[in-house]
Amino acid sequence: MLRTVRNIAIILILAVPIAFVPGGGGIAQGVLAILLMAFLASLVGAARQIYHEDRLTFDSLPDDQRAVLYGAVGVVVLMIAGAGKLLGEGGLSAVIWVTLMACAVLAIVGVWMRSHSY
Repeated sequence: MLRTVRNIAIILILAVPIAFVPGGGGIAQGVLAILLMAFLASLVGAARQIYHEDRLTFDSLPDDQRAVLYGAVGVVVLMIAGAGKLLGEGGLSAVIWVTLMACAVLAIVGVWMRSHSY
């Protein structure tokens, strides 16, 4: 119980200056940008690690499946990069974003399923 109260107090101490100090919104946006960059860097690091661990699997894929896999990963990267613009506008652009992400994920899952079938 004491640990939970301590953690909530730490969050409040960090949140109060951002919420009530003039210009705190800019600081909050900067902190969020730093956290987003750290998250994306960790995703890149995880993808690199997976690639190095399963390099033989990637190299043994048929050319058409490898092209689908790399194309789908490219679509995911582009959709993440354009998420702010496409999702911020709403409407048709948000539907297109979700559709492209779903198609890319389905393509990656399809390649994975084919590579693990006997």
